[in-house]
Amino acid sequence: MPVQSRLSKNILNTISYYDILDFPLTSLEIWKYLTVADGEVMDNDKCSLGDIVEALEAEEITKHIEEYRGFYFLRGRKELVERRIEKDKNSIEKYKIAQKVAEWLRFVPYVRMVALAGTVAMKNCEPESDIDFLVALESGRIWTGRLLVTGMVHILGKRRYGDKIRDRICLNHYIATQSLEIKKKGLFAAGEYSFLYPLLGFDFYEEFGKSNRQWIGGYKPNYSFDEIKPFRYVEATHASRVLQNGLERLINFLGGTRIETWLKKKQTARIEKNPLTHKAGGYIEYNDDNLVFLPEPRLDEEFTKNFVKGLES
Repeated sequence: MPVQSRLSKNILNTISYYDILDFPLTSLEIWKYLTVADGEVMDNDKCSLGDIVEALEAEEITKHIEEYRGFYFLRGRKELVERRIEKDKNSIEKYKIAQKVAEWLRFVPYVRMVALAGTVAMKNCEPESDIDFLVALESGRIWTGRLLVTGMVHILGKRRYGDKIRDRICLNHYIATQSLEIKKKGLFAAGEYSFLYPLLGFDFYEEFGKSNRQWIGGYKPNYSFDEIKPFRYVEATHASRVLQNGLERLINFLGGTRIETWLKKKQTARIEKNPLTHKAGGYIEYNDDNLVFLPEPRLDEEFTKNFVKGLES
Protein backbone atom coordinates (compact mmCIF):
# COMPACT_ATOMS: atom_id res chain seq x y z
CA MET A 1 0.00 0.00 0.00
CA PRO A 2 2.16 2.90 -1.18
CA VAL A 3 1.54 6.16 0.66
CA GLN A 4 3.18 9.54 0.24
CA SER A 5 3.44 11.22 3.62
CA ARG A 6 5.02 9.84 6.77
CA LEU A 7 1.95 10.75 8.83
CA SER A 8 -0.28 8.76 6.47
CA LYS A 9 2.11 5.84 6.72
CA ASN A 10 2.04 5.97 10.53
CA ILE A 11 -1.76 6.14 10.56
CA LEU A 12 -2.01 3.09 8.30
CA ASN A 13 0.60 1.30 10.42
CA THR A 14 -1.55 1.99 13.47
CA ILE A 15 -4.85 0.87 11.94
CA SER A 16 -3.18 -2.21 10.44
CA TYR A 17 -1.56 -3.25 13.72
CA TYR A 18 -4.76 -2.99 15.74
CA ASP A 19 -6.70 -4.66 12.93
CA ILE A 20 -4.71 -7.79 13.78
CA LEU A 21 -6.15 -7.52 17.28
CA ASP A 22 -9.66 -7.03 15.81
CA PHE A 23 -9.70 -3.55 17.31
CA PRO A 24 -11.00 -0.66 15.16
CA LEU A 25 -9.97 2.77 16.40
CA THR A 26 -11.56 6.18 16.83
CA SER A 27 -9.69 9.22 15.54
CA LEU A 28 -8.75 10.09 19.14
CA GLU A 29 -7.34 6.59 19.65
CA ILE A 30 -5.41 6.75 16.38
CA TRP A 31 -3.83 9.97 17.65
CA LYS A 32 -3.12 8.64 21.14
CA TYR A 33 -1.76 5.25 20.01
CA LEU A 34 -0.18 6.43 16.75
CA THR A 35 2.45 3.79 15.98
CA VAL A 36 5.85 4.03 14.37
CA ALA A 37 6.31 0.35 13.68
CA ASP A 38 10.10 0.33 13.41
CA GLY A 39 10.57 2.18 16.69
CA GLU A 40 12.49 5.02 15.05
CA VAL A 41 10.51 8.12 15.94
CA MET A 42 11.45 11.33 14.14
CA ASP A 43 11.05 14.87 15.43
CA ASN A 44 8.02 15.50 13.21
CA ASP A 45 6.15 12.29 14.18
CA LYS A 46 4.34 14.02 17.04
CA CYS A 47 1.15 15.56 15.76
CA SER A 48 -2.14 17.02 16.90
CA LEU A 49 -5.56 15.41 16.84
CA GLY A 50 -6.47 17.90 14.13
CA ASP A 51 -3.60 16.59 11.99
CA ILE A 52 -4.99 13.06 12.35
CA VAL A 53 -8.56 14.06 11.47
CA GLU A 54 -7.35 15.93 8.40
CA ALA A 55 -5.13 13.06 7.27
CA LEU A 56 -7.96 10.54 7.67
CA GLU A 57 -9.88 12.42 4.98
CA ALA A 58 -7.02 12.35 2.47
CA GLU A 59 -7.34 10.04 -0.53
CA GLU A 60 -4.03 8.28 0.13
CA ILE A 61 -5.62 6.91 3.33
CA THR A 62 -9.31 6.63 2.43
CA LYS A 63 -8.54 4.20 -0.37
CA HIS A 64 -7.21 1.77 2.25
CA ILE A 65 -9.63 2.26 5.14
CA GLU A 66 -13.31 2.69 5.98
CA GLU A 67 -15.19 4.48 8.76
CA TYR A 68 -18.36 3.38 10.52
CA ARG A 69 -19.93 4.80 13.69
CA GLY A 70 -16.79 6.79 14.40
CA PHE A 71 -14.40 3.82 14.10
CA TYR A 72 -11.70 3.39 11.45
CA PHE A 73 -10.58 0.02 10.08
CA LEU A 74 -9.12 -1.60 7.00
CA ARG A 75 -11.48 -2.00 4.05
CA GLY A 76 -13.72 -5.03 4.31
CA ARG A 77 -13.55 -5.21 8.12
CA LYS A 78 -16.76 -3.38 9.00
CA GLU A 79 -17.91 -6.27 11.22
CA LEU A 80 -15.20 -5.35 13.72
CA VAL A 81 -17.19 -2.33 14.88
CA GLU A 82 -20.11 -4.30 16.32
CA ARG A 83 -17.67 -6.79 17.79
CA ARG A 84 -15.76 -4.02 19.51
CA ILE A 85 -18.94 -2.56 21.00
CA GLU A 86 -19.83 -5.98 22.41
CA LYS A 87 -16.30 -6.47 23.73
CA ASP A 88 -16.50 -3.09 25.41
CA LYS A 89 -19.58 -4.28 27.31
CA ASN A 90 -17.77 -7.47 28.30
CA SER A 91 -14.87 -5.43 29.63
CA ILE A 92 -17.08 -3.23 31.79
CA GLU A 93 -18.39 -6.27 33.64
CA LYS A 94 -14.90 -7.67 34.10
CA TYR A 95 -13.65 -4.32 35.33
CA LYS A 96 -16.17 -4.49 38.17
CA ILE A 97 -14.70 -7.85 39.21
CA ALA A 98 -11.16 -6.48 39.01
CA GLN A 99 -12.10 -3.48 41.13
CA LYS A 100 -13.57 -5.67 43.88
CA VAL A 101 -10.41 -7.79 43.96
CA ALA A 102 -8.24 -4.65 44.13
CA GLU A 103 -10.27 -3.47 47.13
CA TRP A 104 -9.03 -6.53 49.01
CA LEU A 105 -5.48 -6.39 47.71
CA ARG A 106 -4.94 -2.98 49.32
CA PHE A 107 -4.79 -4.84 52.65
CA VAL A 108 -2.14 -7.33 51.46
CA PRO A 109 1.44 -6.73 52.64
CA TYR A 110 3.95 -5.34 50.13
CA VAL A 111 1.35 -4.55 47.43
CA ARG A 112 2.13 -1.10 46.02
CA MET A 113 0.23 -1.05 42.71
CA VAL A 114 -2.40 -3.10 40.91
CA ALA A 115 -3.16 -2.38 37.25
CA LEU A 116 -5.30 -3.97 34.57
CA ALA A 117 -3.48 -5.23 31.50
CA GLY A 118 -4.30 -7.26 28.41
CA THR A 119 -7.63 -7.34 26.62
CA VAL A 120 -9.69 -6.08 29.57
CA ALA A 121 -7.53 -2.95 29.82
CA MET A 122 -8.03 -2.48 26.07
CA LYS A 123 -11.78 -3.09 26.45
CA ASN A 124 -11.37 -5.76 23.81
CA CYS A 125 -12.14 -9.01 25.63
CA GLU A 126 -14.41 -11.95 24.94
CA PRO A 127 -17.00 -13.19 27.47
CA GLU A 128 -14.79 -16.17 28.37
CA SER A 129 -11.64 -14.07 28.84
CA ASP A 130 -9.68 -13.87 32.06
CA ILE A 131 -8.50 -10.61 33.69
CA ASP A 132 -4.77 -9.82 33.55
CA PHE A 133 -3.16 -8.01 36.48
CA LEU A 134 0.20 -6.29 36.69
CA VAL A 135 1.15 -6.09 40.38
CA ALA A 136 3.98 -3.97 41.77
CA LEU A 137 5.45 -5.32 45.01
CA GLU A 138 7.93 -3.84 47.46
CA SER A 139 11.51 -4.51 46.37
CA GLY A 140 13.07 -7.29 48.39
CA ARG A 141 9.68 -8.88 49.04
CA ILE A 142 8.51 -9.92 45.57
CA TRP A 143 8.39 -13.63 46.40
CA THR A 144 6.59 -13.08 49.71
CA GLY A 145 4.21 -10.61 48.11
CA ARG A 146 3.45 -12.99 45.26
CA LEU A 147 2.45 -15.73 47.71
CA LEU A 148 0.22 -13.38 49.70
CA VAL A 149 -1.45 -11.91 46.61
CA THR A 150 -2.07 -15.39 45.18
CA GLY A 151 -3.51 -16.51 48.50
CA MET A 152 -5.87 -13.57 48.76
CA VAL A 153 -7.14 -13.89 45.18
CA HIS A 154 -7.61 -17.64 45.70
CA ILE A 155 -9.58 -17.07 48.92
CA LEU A 156 -11.80 -14.66 47.02
CA GLY A 157 -12.49 -17.44 44.50
CA LYS A 158 -11.11 -15.36 41.62
CA ARG A 159 -7.71 -16.89 40.87
CA ARG A 160 -7.21 -18.35 37.41
CA TYR A 161 -5.93 -21.92 37.41
CA GLY A 162 -6.61 -25.12 35.49
CA ASP A 163 -9.78 -24.75 33.46
CA LYS A 164 -11.09 -21.95 35.67
CA ILE A 165 -10.53 -19.05 33.31
CA ARG A 166 -13.60 -16.93 32.68
CA ASP A 167 -13.74 -13.82 34.92
CA ARG A 168 -10.72 -15.07 36.87
CA ILE A 169 -7.66 -12.99 37.75
CA CYS A 170 -4.54 -14.01 35.84
CA LEU A 171 -1.56 -13.14 38.04
CA ASN A 172 1.01 -13.37 35.28
CA HIS A 173 3.18 -10.32 35.96
CA TYR A 174 4.78 -8.99 39.13
CA ILE A 175 7.35 -6.22 39.19
CA ALA A 176 9.49 -4.81 42.03
CA THR A 177 9.09 -1.15 42.98
CA GLN A 178 12.79 -0.36 42.48
CA SER A 179 12.78 -1.90 38.99
CA LEU A 180 9.70 -0.53 37.27
CA GLU A 181 11.17 -0.31 33.79
CA ILE A 182 9.95 -3.13 31.55
CA LYS A 183 12.83 -5.37 30.52
CA LYS A 184 11.43 -6.89 27.32
CA LYS A 185 10.76 -3.95 25.07
CA GLY A 186 9.37 -3.85 21.55
CA LEU A 187 6.38 -2.96 19.41
CA PHE A 188 4.04 -5.46 21.06
CA ALA A 189 5.13 -4.51 24.59
CA ALA A 190 4.63 -0.82 23.78
CA GLY A 191 1.11 -1.59 22.64
CA GLU A 192 0.34 -3.63 25.75
CA TYR A 193 1.62 -1.17 28.34
CA SER A 194 0.17 1.87 26.62
CA PHE A 195 -3.26 0.50 27.59
CA LEU A 196 -2.31 -0.21 31.22
CA TYR A 197 -5.16 0.86 33.53
CA PRO A 198 -4.46 1.63 37.21
CA LEU A 199 -6.71 0.17 39.89
CA LEU A 200 -4.68 0.77 43.05
CA GLY A 201 -1.48 2.63 43.94
CA PHE A 202 -1.61 5.64 41.63
CA ASP A 203 1.72 7.04 42.87
CA PHE A 204 3.52 3.91 41.72
CA TYR A 205 1.55 3.91 38.48
CA GLU A 206 2.95 7.38 37.80
CA GLU A 207 6.47 6.11 38.59
CA PHE A 208 5.89 3.17 36.27
CA GLY A 209 4.87 5.63 33.56
CA LYS A 210 7.97 7.77 34.03
CA SER A 211 10.20 4.68 33.96
CA ASN A 212 8.76 3.46 30.65
CA ARG A 213 7.67 6.64 28.87
CA GLN A 214 10.84 7.05 26.84
CA TRP A 215 10.98 3.63 25.18
CA ILE A 216 7.21 3.42 24.66
CA GLY A 217 7.43 6.89 23.11
CA GLY A 218 9.91 5.40 20.63
CA TYR A 219 6.99 3.50 19.12
CA LYS A 220 4.12 5.81 20.05
CA PRO A 221 5.19 9.46 19.71
CA ASN A 222 1.91 10.95 20.97
CA TYR A 223 1.54 8.69 23.97
CA SER A 224 1.83 9.76 27.60
CA PHE A 225 0.70 7.94 30.72
CA ASP A 226 -2.52 9.33 32.12
CA GLU A 227 -1.91 11.68 35.02
CA ILE A 228 -5.50 11.78 36.21
CA LYS A 229 -6.91 9.04 38.42
CA PRO A 230 -9.77 7.08 36.87
CA PHE A 231 -13.19 7.98 38.20
CA ARG A 232 -13.71 4.52 39.69
CA TYR A 233 -10.40 4.03 41.43
CA VAL A 234 -9.58 2.04 44.59
CA GLU A 235 -8.10 4.35 47.20
CA ALA A 236 -6.13 3.09 50.17
CA THR A 237 -8.01 3.82 53.40
CA HIS A 238 -6.69 4.54 56.88
CA ALA A 239 -7.74 1.03 57.92
CA SER A 240 -6.01 -0.61 54.95
CA ARG A 241 -2.79 1.32 55.57
CA VAL A 242 -2.75 0.44 59.27
CA LEU A 243 -3.40 -3.25 58.63
CA GLN A 244 -0.96 -3.49 55.73
CA ASN A 245 1.82 -1.71 57.62
CA GLY A 246 1.18 -3.78 60.74
CA LEU A 247 1.38 -7.06 58.83
CA GLU A 248 4.56 -5.94 57.06
CA ARG A 249 6.22 -5.07 60.38
CA LEU A 250 5.16 -8.43 61.79
CA ILE A 251 6.61 -10.37 58.83
CA ASN A 252 9.83 -8.35 58.99
CA PHE A 253 10.08 -8.96 62.74
CA LEU A 254 9.65 -12.71 62.21
CA GLY A 255 12.56 -12.71 59.76
CA GLY A 256 11.27 -11.19 56.55
CA THR A 257 14.50 -11.58 54.61
CA ARG A 258 14.91 -15.25 55.61
CA ILE A 259 11.26 -15.88 54.69
CA GLU A 260 11.81 -14.17 51.32
CA THR A 261 14.90 -16.29 50.60
CA TRP A 262 13.08 -19.51 51.51
CA LEU A 263 10.03 -18.63 49.41
CA LYS A 264 12.25 -17.73 46.46
CA LYS A 265 13.90 -21.14 46.63
CA LYS A 266 10.58 -23.00 46.86
CA GLN A 267 8.80 -21.00 44.16
CA THR A 268 11.77 -21.10 41.78
CA ALA A 269 11.93 -24.88 42.04
CA ARG A 270 8.23 -25.14 41.29
CA ILE A 271 8.48 -22.78 38.32
CA GLU A 272 11.37 -24.73 36.85
CA LYS A 273 9.44 -28.01 37.16
CA ASN A 274 6.42 -26.60 35.31
CA PRO A 275 6.44 -27.75 31.64
CA LEU A 276 4.94 -24.42 30.56
CA THR A 277 8.11 -22.69 31.73
CA HIS A 278 10.03 -24.34 28.91
CA LYS A 279 7.38 -24.03 26.20
CA ALA A 280 8.75 -22.75 22.89
CA GLY A 281 7.74 -19.17 22.11
CA GLY A 282 6.84 -18.31 25.68
CA TYR A 283 8.18 -15.50 27.80
CA ILE A 284 9.00 -16.56 31.35
CA GLU A 285 11.15 -14.52 33.68
CA TYR A 286 11.67 -15.11 37.40
CA ASN A 287 14.07 -13.10 39.50
CA ASP A 288 14.03 -10.56 42.33
CA ASP A 289 12.90 -7.77 39.99
CA ASN A 290 10.40 -9.44 37.65
CA LEU A 291 8.08 -12.42 37.68
CA VAL A 292 6.56 -12.80 34.23
CA PHE A 293 4.58 -15.86 33.16
CA LEU A 294 3.46 -15.75 29.53
CA PRO A 295 3.82 -19.27 28.09
CA GLU A 296 1.48 -18.37 25.22
CA PRO A 297 1.75 -14.64 24.42
CA ARG A 298 -1.01 -13.29 22.17
CA LEU A 299 1.66 -11.85 19.90
CA ASP A 300 5.40 -12.35 20.13
CA GLU A 301 8.46 -10.45 18.97
CA GLU A 302 8.85 -12.69 15.93
CA PHE A 303 5.39 -11.63 14.86
CA THR A 304 6.15 -7.94 15.30
CA LYS A 305 9.35 -8.28 13.27
CA ASN A 306 7.36 -9.87 10.47
CA PHE A 307 4.74 -7.14 10.77
CA VAL A 308 7.36 -4.44 10.30
CA LYS A 309 8.88 -6.29 7.36
CA GLY A 310 5.43 -6.58 5.78
CA LEU A 311 4.91 -2.85 6.03
CA GLU A 312 8.27 -2.16 4.44
CA SER A 313 7.75 -4.55 1.52
